[in-house]
Amino acid sequence: MTLAETSQQHRIPELCTIDAVPLARMIRAREVSATDVMTAFLDHIEAVNPLVNAIVSLRPREDLMAEARAADEAVSRGDTVGPLHGLPQAIKDLAATKGLRTSMGSPLFSDWVPEEDAIFVSRMKAAGAIVIGKTNVPEFGFGSNSYNPIFGLTRNAWDFDRVGGGSSGGAGVSLAMRMLPVADGGDMGGSLRNPGAFNNVIGFRVSQGRVPADGLDSFYGQMAVEGPMGRTVEDVAMLLSVQAGYDARAPLSLSSPQGWLDGLTARAPGGLKFGWLGDFGGHIPFEDGVLSLTRKAAGLFEDAGAVVEDTSPGFDMDALWRCFVVLRSQSIGGRLDQAYRDPARRDLLKPEAVWEIEMSRTLSPVEIYDAGLVRAAWYKALLALFDTYDYLLLPAGQVFPFPADVLWPAEVGGRKMDTYHRWMEVMIGATLAGLPAVSLPAGFDGRGLPMGLQVIGKPRGDRDLLELSMLYETLNPWQKMVPPSLTT
Repeated sequence: MTLAETSQQHRIPELCTIDAVPLARMIRAREVSATDVMTAFLDHIEAVNPLVNAIVSLRPREDLMAEARAADEAVSRGDTVGPLHGLPQAIKDLAATKGLRTSMGSPLFSDWVPEEDAIFVSRMKAAGAIVIGKTNVPEFGFGSNSYNPIFGLTRNAWDFDRVGGGSSGGAGVSLAMRMLPVADGGDMGGSLRNPGAFNNVIGFRVSQGRVPADGLDSFYGQMAVEGPMGRTVEDVAMLLSVQAGYDARAPLSLSSPQGWLDGLTARAPGGLKFGWLGDFGGHIPFEDGVLSLTRKAAGLFEDAGAVVEDTSPGFDMDALWRCFVVLRSQSIGGRLDQAYRDPARRDLLKPEAVWEIEMSRTLSPVEIYDAGLVRAAWYKALLALFDTYDYLLLPAGQVFPFPADVLWPAEVGGRKMDTYHRWMEVMIGATLAGLPAVSLPAGFDGRGLPMGLQVIGKPRGDRDLLELSMLYETLNPWQKMVPPSLTT
């Protein structure tokens, strides 16, 4: 269904138009009940989710209403409640949720019901979130287009004939469509930032170790992170304050003192200096319009009194891409190798998963070691840039949301893509350096398709990057924009 063919706009229930922080505050103050909030969101999901297919494995309404009533009773008793108390939440379908199917978008896990929550999920529940279901993902999170053989394709909130991005595509679309007040996601090669850009919301990739990871990711790889998405910086910061902090099960996780995100204020633009990385001297191809739109968004900082100038890390970007491919494949390919060795199960893996596994099987220890050296050199190159600049700017995608019948762009800017994820190369810089990075809404092209501006912050500078994002929020207020299929 195209937006032009949408015969009638759906009116968003008023409670679904309120952002997460003020809505939770209203529940705690008994200005509105969690029961009314849950009713509004479930009714809205019933009306619009079939258009986009963003929320999956939705739990029974009667169970969710019972949990909402229990949330109201806790407030009535005067219990101490958390910042997510009474808010409906759907968890990305790559994260384990106790008692709720976690399919990873794969037939191999179509019936898996975990016995424990992921660390960050347990923290969200402890903060009062009511988990209503899951958000859709690509199979195993491979690729930035959320389609899989279990639930199908997630469509873009701004144009149903286009993709919603990924791998946190269901989360980004749900936020834009006002089906969730705030959302979680994960990011290895742009999986928070890409769907943020594709849906005109915020995707925040946190510093390496900021949110504790489970399993292998707590020891090995250290490129994927969990993090928040939202429509406002305040909401993103609130969810991050819940998710972040050291956990002994994740020995490389960072300590985050209680209240470390309290009192956030927008940065003053005067004296700030930004480095515009753009296309890295022509190395990275872009669809027409992406560079100009995002450079115009970067210019808002200049208009406010900051300095934005072209810069370059002076790095071998071909070597950096090879480094990413090697470290990604050796990290994730081995996880599926057992399934690959079973011919019956191998047939259930999508081609991109098979590609990762087969790539991992070709890698020698020396190649992996050399990739680690490149990664270390890249980190030092960015540190050198931060001697001059406070932040680095670049697009949060190489293409606008593409047609829904395309699995991934085979060509960008006249250049053939040699892998299924090469069209997301602009995202790998922050990943390999372990730096915080955010995708902020940059605006729309002439077709009404969204794109994001990517901002990379200094090491462990999550708070500082959030305050910079608050500045941008005042310069480019996107928060109340809704997709054309909706009306308030």
